[in-house]
Amino acid sequence: MPGLFFSVPPDFRAGTGYPDGMTLDVLLFASYADAFGATSLRVELPEGATVEALLGSVRALRPEAPLPRALIAVNQEYATPGQQLREGDEVALIPPVAGG
Repeated sequence: MPGLFFSVPPDFRAGTGYPDGMTLDVLLFASYADAFGATSLRVELPEGATVEALLGSVRALRPEAPLPRALIAVNQEYATPGQQLREGDEVALIPPVAGG
């Protein structure tokens, strides 16, 4: 699956009220990849945005898809919802996976 570029949401983009925006790469797994039809997104958010804000913005792109809670890793380390993100961070959204 290819990656996609989203500016999420439009009012968060640099130049539209957030002069110090940042770009993040978001890796998508399982149901998140299925919902977006891609394995990654490039997202623009205001500088200092948190993991929780990023997750809310990503979910807002697909309000019709009931996306589950996800473990979140930033730069290959598990993150907390209140953790601040920085320009260039790689974020992975890892939903629960069932199997047998």
